Amino acid sequence: MAFIGLLTLVLIALPHGLSYSQREILVVLTINILVVSSYRLLTLTGEWSLGHVVMMGVGAYASALYSKEWGVPVPISMIIGALTAGLVAWGLSFPLFRMKGFYFLIGSFAAGEIIRLLWKRFRDPFGGPKGIKRIDPFPDIDLGFIRIDFFDPVNYYYFTLIIVVLCLVILWRIEKSLIGLTFHAVHWQDKLAESAGVNVRDYRTLALVISSTFAGLAGTLLAHYIGTVNPNGFDIEQMVFVLTWAIVGGTTTLYGPIIGCITLTALNEIVLRELGLEQGRPLIYGLILIVSVLFMPKGLEDVVKRGVAWAQLQIVKERTNGV
Repeated sequence: MAFIGLLTLVLIALPHGLSYSQREILVVLTINILVVSSYRLLTLTGEWSLGHVVMMGVGAYASALYSKEWGVPVPISMIIGALTAGLVAWGLSFPLFRMKGFYFLIGSFAAGEIIRLLWKRFRDPFGGPKGIKRIDPFPDIDLGFIRIDFFDPVNYYYFTLIIVVLCLVILWRIEKSLIGLTFHAVHWQDKLAESAGVNVRDYRTLALVISSTFAGLAGTLLAHYIGTVNPNGFDIEQMVFVLTWAIVGGTTTLYGPIIGCITLTALNEIVLRELGLEQGRPLIYGLILIVSVLFMPKGLEDVVKRGVAWAQLQIVKERTNGV
């Protein structure tokens, strides 16, 4: 409880020690944490997708259209946009889950590229290559005695943080539930699970739909903050970044991909940007990915586990010596 309290205080105080541009990066980082955490849910079934970022884009485009073109209030359009991403994922599951493993990976990439090409091809309603601009922002809250302006990155960070924390709790609860245990069974012993009466395809579809819905929600948070979406924001390069965050962080725990996302984002913003190497980010990420697979296959989460185990051992030794 003390650790959770300390972490809460750090998260609350964090944006106040940063510059304006750094606060904006912090907002995007918080949104990316939801993206990579939702991606991990799909990997629990043993399937890795190259279309997850496109599902994020589906949520962003859908919410932008609902609010801008059809006048739906932004909070409601965000919810519907996230559900739209889940619905699209459900539709894609029928052809995609005729494949497994490497073929599913390639199939998800192809499906994502088809969706991106539709965004580029049709100016009405998707805006073509330039995308949709001047998206309605999240409405300010005016209670009379206090007014919350969500154009301010600090306020939007707190709003995003609350949403993301709630989503992480839901994802954690799903993983620890019977559904989550079945996801693990589908991953490690799919034939055995099927023989026990588990519909493997239905559970893989469920994982895809849930993960895509949360990715879509992340897309809506991003769209209504930056005020624009375009097809290039959800291309394969962005997907490779998410994939790298997950692999470098590790996927056996909920916090693994989060650690990977935070670590590599900090590397990009603090080290690469300062050294003027930001354009080489894909190359450096690729090198990090190779090194991680070769020398740290269990990811950064394994380092954390070993660190905690070592600290616990030291505490036990101190208590033993004290006795």
